[in-house]
Amino acid sequence: MRVPRFTRTERIAHWVNAALFTVAMSTGAMFRFGIGQSLISDRALVRGVHVYTGLGIVVAFLIAVIPRWGRALRRDASRINRWSPDEIRWLKSLGRARGARLGKFNPGQKLNAAFVPAAALVLAASGAIMFWNRPFSTELRNGADFVHQSFAWLIWITVAGHILLALQDRESLRGMTGGTVSTEWARDHRPAWYAEVTSVTPEAAEPVDA
Repeated sequence: MRVPRFTRTERIAHWVNAALFTVAMSTGAMFRFGIGQSLISDRALVRGVHVYTGLGIVVAFLIAVIPRWGRALRRDASRINRWSPDEIRWLKSLGRARGARLGKFNPGQKLNAAFVPAAALVLAASGAIMFWNRPFSTELRNGADFVHQSFAWLIWITVAGHILLALQDRESLRGMTGGTVSTEWARDHRPAWYAEVTSVTPEAAEPVDA
């Protein structure tokens, strides 16, 4: 038996942003670290792709969230700001707390979901200052470059960790590819959310192994 976890809109938004982040990070690495620069025949074009892809991340997020079809995304976004005592205990134990009654997202996922959009805005703003730099002072351009580089490193670390953890939990990954997870996974790993979506009593959704 399967439990619905993510709507089609949520899955499309996730993978569109994943593709845009891949392009932005890859083109950024070409300039920052010289990776694959021998393959670049038009540096200005690649730089433009990098900048407009970064801006596209922000636009794609707004398109996914604001209209009527973004209702599920907005509902999930509201979960990020709500923390239960069990979730705080789970975070303090670095995920080792057994019996923690977690909701739809664990605390690590909540922190990731809060940080990535904020970092994308910072990167888009600082990147725009660097790309359309004529109206800005040298000090502001240098500051934008420092901020952009710092947040780029943080995004690389965050994305790498996100991918590694997703590959370690294939059932959770299936929720983002097919939209559903097994009843057993939902009951064992997200008991509070399982109780919510199946309308069972909290006692009936006790975790086997959190």
